[in-house]
Amino acid sequence: MFEPSATSPPPSMLEIAPATRADMDAALQGLNTHKAEWVGLDAYTRAALIEQIQRDLIAVIPEWVALSLEAKGITPDDVARGDEWGGVTIMFRVLRQLKQALHEVEAHGRPQPPGIVAARADGQVMARVLPARLDDHLIFTRFTADVWLDPGITPDEATATMGANYGKKTHHGQIVLVLGAGNYSPLTPMDFLHKLFQEDQVVIVKMNEANAYLGPLYERGFRALVERGFLRIVYGGAAEADYLIQHPLVDELHLTGSDKTYEAIVFGPGEEGKRHKALCQPIITKRFTAELGCITPVIVVPGPWTEGDLRHHAANIANMLVVNAGFNCVTARLLVQHQSWPQRWALNRAIGQVLAQMPTRKAYYPRAQAIYDDFLAAHPEAECYGSARGDHLPWTFIPDLEAHDEGEICFQREAFCSLFAETGIEAASPAEFIDRAVAFCNTRLWGTLTATLIVHPQSLRDPAVAAAVERAVANLRYGTVSINMWSVLGIFLGVTPWGGFPGAQINDIQSGIGFTNNTHMFARPQKSVIRAPFRMPLVPLIINNRHYHTFYEKLAYYEASESLLRLPGVALEALTGIGAGKL
Repeated sequence: MFEPSATSPPPSMLEIAPATRADMDAALQGLNTHKAEWVGLDAYTRAALIEQIQRDLIAVIPEWVALSLEAKGITPDDVARGDEWGGVTIMFRVLRQLKQALHEVEAHGRPQPPGIVAARADGQVMARVLPARLDDHLIFTRFTADVWLDPGITPDEATATMGANYGKKTHHGQIVLVLGAGNYSPLTPMDFLHKLFQEDQVVIVKMNEANAYLGPLYERGFRALVERGFLRIVYGGAAEADYLIQHPLVDELHLTGSDKTYEAIVFGPGEEGKRHKALCQPIITKRFTAELGCITPVIVVPGPWTEGDLRHHAANIANMLVVNAGFNCVTARLLVQHQSWPQRWALNRAIGQVLAQMPTRKAYYPRAQAIYDDFLAAHPEAECYGSARGDHLPWTFIPDLEAHDEGEICFQREAFCSLFAETGIEAASPAEFIDRAVAFCNTRLWGTLTATLIVHPQSLRDPAVAAAVERAVANLRYGTVSINMWSVLGIFLGVTPWGGFPGAQINDIQSGIGFTNNTHMFARPQKSVIRAPFRMPLVPLIINNRHYHTFYEKLAYYEASESLLRLPGVALEALTGIGAGKL
């Protein structure tokens, strides 16, 4: 198998040959042989496997980052390389959390909640998962993260069912096919780690054609699982995926990708597929979990913002578009503001000023230009920052959409490219605006993955606003709700379940079914709720800071080593970044 060097170009699918049917049969037969062994492995042995993975991954990370940067057209001296180091950080945080959970299973029979597990006033149970350690307080100062469980679960049930698959094992081994994400390097490993360690399944991964060059690195970094016969990675396109989906040895499926791909698998392609969907007659009945994107809203609560507040959150919001060139399921797609807030247009202008300073990025993801063209055709008045030169697309902002327009493309279709929009909602008060914004997001926008609210602390001194914010957190039908910081934290922190709000139906799949990244192994999560300070202390978390890349590189190696000796370097980089300000 081709193994790229740190300086070689990303291999194309011509260089990594698609798997033959014989290759796929052999991979599945190997997994079938070892699936019972995997179910039988105790938590101590699994934790030892993770320790080996941590050591092996450290050796391949420079190559991993270099190939990802080259594929995305990011030069080694570009601040944007922090995107890929951020992905590495996520990977090592997840591994650390999983290992900790397995040690707790070994010692106590199940993972231990790191914080209080208690019922809210309405009876719904939530578990505090951040902060849990000293470094959480230092790196994520004044951040909290809670996992809300399905209504009806008691606190005792919530803790007793954590890591249920590690209790008395009566289930048999299974093989799950993971159809890998093509946009961000940690997503595929996070998917197969969840299936292995939380759902007790062995995994065959079909790499996405967009980032197949990472497959050999996954094989080396996760060789502890490959060599034991618990993980197999194969390559190819739609034909290879279809063969694996239909294969009798594949028990379950998982996809991180497009809802259109999900529907084509479940109902079939073309007109026949549309007919099956209309009748809700799936042609695939295997259990199928999926994470499928979202028109991610950012609700801005009107308040007494200063010029500094406007500049700070203009950078915060622009960051939600710029990271990974806009090719994220969690990219902000719609800013929702109060129609008559006096500072609405000042915030829009400030966002444009930040985007104007940001270098454009290569539109590396398939069909990006066609998607972009569809939105520009609907909105030729869009504000573009930077030129559409070569394979680059400009940062694009479409302000002042009509909130009542039922045919608005920006409300119905995820713009998977460097584009987002803004709309205004009229209301008699800030509290009424919050309620109307929540109803708008829940009923008019496609997707249920993540939502963000931004609210000034002085606004929260008004009891009506404070109550409306808490109603919003409870009522937003999204799998992650974040206050003041981009909801990507739901995946970055490594401690909160990640997925669409429960209840999606296969003929209206929205953001998908099921959760991954559930390192505390809660049995029935409903949503994750993350709260951050209005003015974030860690400015290097935002891409228009000169220390963005070095901060994430130091943080990645700190997470990889788990050595407190590296923590002062991370803190120093953060403090230096605060002083450095913008690009």
